[in-house]
Amino acid sequence: MKTLYVIILITKMIYREIGKTAKRASVIGLGCEHLDGKPYEQVKNVIDSAISSGINIFDVFMPGKEVRENIAKAIGSRRKEILIQGHICSANIGQQYDISRDLPTVKRFFEEHLRICGGHIDFGMLFFIDSDEDYKNVFETGIADYALKLKEKGDISHIGFSSHNPVSAIKTVNTNLVELMMFSINPAFDIIPTEESIFTHLEKGFNANSFTAVEPKRAELYRLCEQKNIGITVMKTLGAGKLISSEHTPFCKPLTVAQCTHYALSRPAVVSVLLGCKSPEEIEEAVKYLTLSDEEKDYTDILKSIRGGLHGSCVYCNHCQPCPSQIDIASVNKYLDIAKLDTANIPPSVRSHYQSLAYNGFECTQCGNCENRCPFDVLVIENMKEAHKLLG
Repeated sequence: MKTLYVIILITKMIYREIGKTAKRASVIGLGCEHLDGKPYEQVKNVIDSAISSGINIFDVFMPGKEVRENIAKAIGSRRKEILIQGHICSANIGQQYDISRDLPTVKRFFEEHLRICGGHIDFGMLFFIDSDEDYKNVFETGIADYALKLKEKGDISHIGFSSHNPVSAIKTVNTNLVELMMFSINPAFDIIPTEESIFTHLEKGFNANSFTAVEPKRAELYRLCEQKNIGITVMKTLGAGKLISSEHTPFCKPLTVAQCTHYALSRPAVVSVLLGCKSPEEIEEAVKYLTLSDEEKDYTDILKSIRGGLHGSCVYCNHCQPCPSQIDIASVNKYLDIAKLDTANIPPSVRSHYQSLAYNGFECTQCGNCENRCPFDVLVIENMKEAHKLLG
């Protein structure tokens, strides 16, 4: 007799707006890569558990026909409830995953995915833009134009892209073609210098000696997405499992799944963390995040173990709270960071968000309570003054 797994949790899923798309995604999403090669019954159990937990965004980058069909069959009549990220340029050549920039091949694999999904995919993701060569092979070969035509026809609702490189990602965001970015975010990747590959660290082990502070280009990328109202979905949240491993973590101790999730969700513009789950039990562990206390999700003590710390950098952790003047200090700092990208051209939306706060930098009494509590020695009082000068 087949066993049906359904995870019932006393949780209430949280949903966030996906940039300017008018769609909302669950803060916990499902990365479906670990369903590849699994029997249909297992795929269905995971999909059922995800949907019953309130998860409504799935990433399906895998080009294999069987896994795509299994996922679509498991979703069934609930298709309109689910947002799917499908990847343009993901191909299955010689029975192995590959990245194709050959337009006929790209069309063949993506249009097969469209057919399997009932003729529509919510986010057509330009796959793996990690270098200047990737950028040129997408934007100078007709592939980006193909994505735009898919959107005009209504085959996809929105154009997105995936990347692991902040420099290439910034360049792609600045095309103004995309509305969603899938990016690798975790506390270790965010402090790897841009010139070093995250894949080298994953393959050979993290070189913690190179960690100093948040990599400026990554911080710029997240703020740029917030500035342009482009949502971010997160991959590699756990660093391929290394950050939660006592053997492989680069920090003083392993982080938990919840701490990694909370870190990613604290970055500007982040909408959803797409965790790879292959069982209902892993779905349960992922959504348990929603039930945990602030203390259980807190990651700041571990980040303080980094050589040189994150001195002066606001990581939006809210350790500065509560403010006697009821200022949401993390939000003010976040809007300030975005405004400082280009002080001469601050987007009206950023100014509006700041001004809509119940209490903002103008209310700061300079009592210093926040600075005494800040783990990273942020000059909060000066930031409150500057924020109101730029945004008030």
